[in-house]
Amino acid sequence: MQLPKFKKIKSVHPATTCNNSIQSFHTELKQRISNYFESRQLKSTGNWKLYSKAIILLCAYFTVYIHLVFFTPPVFWAIVECLILGGLTAAVGFNIMHDGIHGSFSSRAWVNKMAGLTLNMLGANNFMWKTKHNIIHHTYTNIDGVDDDIEARPLLRLCDSQTFYKIHRFQHWYFWAAYSLLYLWWIFFTDYKKYFTKRIGNVPLKPMKIKDHFSFWFFKLLHFLFFIVIPISILGFKAWLIGFLAFGLFTGFALSIVFQLAHTVEDTTFIAASQQSQLVDEEWAIHQLKTTANFATRNRFITWWLGGLNYQVEHHLFPRISHIHYPAISKIIRDTCLQFQIPYLEHPRMRMAFVSHVAHLRALSRH
Repeated sequence: MQLPKFKKIKSVHPATTCNNSIQSFHTELKQRISNYFESRQLKSTGNWKLYSKAIILLCAYFTVYIHLVFFTPPVFWAIVECLILGGLTAAVGFNIMHDGIHGSFSSRAWVNKMAGLTLNMLGANNFMWKTKHNIIHHTYTNIDGVDDDIEARPLLRLCDSQTFYKIHRFQHWYFWAAYSLLYLWWIFFTDYKKYFTKRIGNVPLKPMKIKDHFSFWFFKLLHFLFFIVIPISILGFKAWLIGFLAFGLFTGFALSIVFQLAHTVEDTTFIAASQQSQLVDEEWAIHQLKTTANFATRNRFITWWLGGLNYQVEHHLFPRISHIHYPAISKIIRDTCLQFQIPYLEHPRMRMAFVSHVAHLRALSRH
């Protein structure tokens, strides 16, 4: 498949128009962000705040797992702990794995690699994710036919160019159930589909090395052992099934809703990869701003738990900068967008983003 290309459009900088000079929006923005870190002598990667959070999340994750499996509380509290484990699974992904695979967790490559391996520990695979997320999603955000993150057919229709099915008339009512399936579908089906077809959607995977094959199967078997074999042998099949479904479905919803609130809301843009022209009529950075939205950036707990992914605009423009810097650089990005008269999409509260997402689904439920 021939992937789309972005036009190299230059935007006139308001402050320099009197001198007839032209500056790319992205170039100007990168310079301002670079100046921010240089003037403060800061590294753009993580620091003690991120590392201490990583330790807290991993310790909590293992503690809850051990208590659930080996010191199982009464049913009600066991289910509560399953939901907590689901929330911690999502948090490890948001905070540790995500920065690690983007290379922003640490300035040391081996630390980033170890952080990225936490995805394998959670049952998925970092090799597949790197291609799906870092390369495809971050480059071709909301481009139907390329961005696999907006491919949820036949259950959901997430943009106008996708085929309408009768079931979509009710998608704004049942979407939560579909989102809940994400984690289980991901670790038990889509990873294997990508592995054996050697493709992510329409995009071929780069060849896997022997170590990549080994890592794929080793961690899949390890996860199967610790989350299926051992719990069943200790708790029995029925108790395991109830707990595992509570854990897996909650994890899936938490992972899904964060992406949806950032990319599939009323004001975000969607385009279809044209068969005639593979040229996207925008500069890449401007495309990111039109397809991405922030939410609840003043809520400290949400920012902490989501690993700054509520600052999705900052993440998409600068994925190699650690999320701990997003609140600070967001001010620079917002001011630059204002000067260049480029939209900066944001919902002040999470519930407002949620309402906008449901409205988006409802609009697409009509043929």
